[in-house]
Amino acid sequence: MSKLAIDRAIAKVPFLAGSKNIKKTPLSGGITNLNFKIDADGKSYVIRLAGENTAQLGIKRDVEHEANKAAGLLGIAPEIMYFIEPEGYIVTRFVNGKPIAPDAIKQPDYLGRVVKKLRLFHTRAPKLNNEFNVFRRVEMLTKISKNNKSKFPFDWDWIMQKMIEVEKALLKDPYTPTPCHDDLLNLNWLEEEVAGEIGEIRLLDWEYAGMGDIFFDLANFSHHHRLNDEQVRFFLNEYFGEVTPWHYARLRLMWPMSELHEAMWGTTQTGISTLEEDFQGYADLWFGRVRQHLIDARWDQWLKDVAKKK
Repeated sequence: MSKLAIDRAIAKVPFLAGSKNIKKTPLSGGITNLNFKIDADGKSYVIRLAGENTAQLGIKRDVEHEANKAAGLLGIAPEIMYFIEPEGYIVTRFVNGKPIAPDAIKQPDYLGRVVKKLRLFHTRAPKLNNEFNVFRRVEMLTKISKNNKSKFPFDWDWIMQKMIEVEKALLKDPYTPTPCHDDLLNLNWLEEEVAGEIGEIRLLDWEYAGMGDIFFDLANFSHHHRLNDEQVRFFLNEYFGEVTPWHYARLRLMWPMSELHEAMWGTTQTGISTLEEDFQGYADLWFGRVRQHLIDARWDQWLKDVAKKK
């Protein structure tokens, strides 16, 4: 994506197009998208340039905009300032914030704050025009990967059997489709710094948002931050006010499904991406983590527990 793209994007934003003194600073952290901090007329913004071929990853830019806008109004995400169409580029307020270290965000105070942001979006965001069902997403990414002759792991059939086993167990108590973020890795969390005040946690990157299972969000955050058993139970208790065997089992079964989705994202990228990233290494890493959780000694008990009444 050329330097020209950001200049064209700026030219399409009414409150930036006429500015005489614009400073553009690339922001690090993204893989499939490019982000720039824009300073103009004493204010700062972020313009997010959507990556090429991302539609093949199931990303809908209008839904990303819709979700980010809702999250901004709820005080969860940086507020949307403008949506550049038809490119699907998003302009948000620049948050003067700092990353939250993985070890810090796992502490009780931070986990409680994370839960409040997630619950707020799950309960107050409007219905999104996109479905995020991890099982259908893995099937979609598998089809694209096979069409692009991507490499699959030696034990793919066994992994698929386990996925089917999980879906059957969870369908005994089907989830209510709920607005979810679906990509809760550490880089997407910021602590906003506000002079003289305690800032808010802000959640970035809404491109995978859709109507899904809240336990996908909870499991996705848990595995990205390597929560231990005690932290998982604290996390669930903060969210639900209690931790039943049903809550615990549902998160534990969804955990490797979320990791499988991560692995298949990497596998798909090996076939469609033109970026110089080690997507195969990324996929292999996550398949390794999937295996570890699929052979947990408590697996059969979790399959039974999710079928029980809450």
